[in-house]
Amino acid sequence: MRMLVAITVAALGLAARQTGWAAEAARKPNIVIFLADDEGYGELGCQGNPEIPTPHIDSIAAAGVRFTQGYVSGPYCSPTRAGLMTGRYQTRFGHEWNGRGPEFGLPVTETTMADRLKALGYATCAIGKWHLGEADQFVATRRGFDEFLGTRSNSPFFHPTIIDTRVSTEAVPVTDNRFYTTEAYADRACEWLEAHREEPFFLYLPFNAQHYPLEAPQKYIDRFPQIADHNRRMFAAVMAAKDDAIGRVLATLRKIGQDDTTLVVYLSDNGGPTDKTTSSNGPLRGFKAETWEGGVRVPFMMRWHGRLPAGKVYDHPVIQLDLLPTFLAAAGGEVSPDWKLDGVNLLPYLTGDNPARPHETLYWRFGKQMAIRHGDWKLVRAKGITEPALFNLTADIGEQHDLTAAEPATARKLQSLWDAWNAEQIPPLWPPNKPQATPAAAGPGG
Repeated sequence: MRMLVAITVAALGLAARQTGWAAEAARKPNIVIFLADDEGYGELGCQGNPEIPTPHIDSIAAAGVRFTQGYVSGPYCSPTRAGLMTGRYQTRFGHEWNGRGPEFGLPVTETTMADRLKALGYATCAIGKWHLGEADQFVATRRGFDEFLGTRSNSPFFHPTIIDTRVSTEAVPVTDNRFYTTEAYADRACEWLEAHREEPFFLYLPFNAQHYPLEAPQKYIDRFPQIADHNRRMFAAVMAAKDDAIGRVLATLRKIGQDDTTLVVYLSDNGGPTDKTTSSNGPLRGFKAETWEGGVRVPFMMRWHGRLPAGKVYDHPVIQLDLLPTFLAAAGGEVSPDWKLDGVNLLPYLTGDNPARPHETLYWRFGKQMAIRHGDWKLVRAKGITEPALFNLTADIGEQHDLTAAEPATARKLQSLWDAWNAEQIPPLWPPNKPQATPAAAGPGG
């Protein structure tokens, strides 16, 4: 009799575990995006910077894939977000610049990542710096998100003007001196994750860290007494606060039992504006608002326990446009050719099922600045030069040796490819919010 009871209990336990495994396998993966602002390619521990510890961000790379050639489709805040949300080059629909006023915003003709995932049964939430339009029709909750807490565009870290759609779509100034955006965004993110643990969720968390002007609570500033330069110390403090916030969100995923079922991505929206914030772009030439590598190559990593290899360094070029089709594939959705996405599903490339490059060619247009990456070659016209210059990025990551004279046929080929792509784009829907008449005029605004 005792043996029969033991066998029955064991069988019930096995059945329960199998039911749990089946439910986990059947559930669509959750998706979390951490988006940094103006961070810089060289400013994480996993990117080679020992000065500012970033253990929580580094843990994403350690448990997943770190892209050494991760790009964004624009060197500026809002255009990058427009490409991220749509999986399409933002110049296809005129979102070339940051902007202001009622006409500025992600065109309502475009379908967002949140729209696509919501159609697949996801709960959706955006928390942080939106920067895809200031008028009411552009607010995040009208672009596929169930809930939004954050700012319409750039904001201070203390005393921002915040929208909390649990209350209203009206922006309200924060008077509480204890409210610090990075911490407050993590607070809401953790609360929202706990409330939606029973359904597949998509959390988009675009911090305003590391955007200028830098501000941080004293407790973070005090972590870096060894840094004498005030701006650099503030940068380190803002970075530490962001890393702590990400650590809290990752801990919440573990707490609610959704760590293994969540696809996590971390990237920056563009390169760092070093003169404003001390942000390092590592070995790369150029800065934010430039089509040099320092403007468009960013920290970029992806983690999905059990589905993607851990500790993998991936050296082929990828771009933030790839995230939408990757998420849809992970969720079991299908991409229609009618959507005309420019990104690709990265999963077979990252698992090794497809050894080819995800992209042979990538393109950029930012006013009079341009760039094209074709194989290992890059043709670029950016700040400081008036004619396109040609570089082999494998041999010259810092874009120091112009090979146009030595490789004229290659330069002509890349220019022809870019011209054909550019003919498919449309003019900007609004003027830039800073003068950009020539490449040399490009500044770090946005």
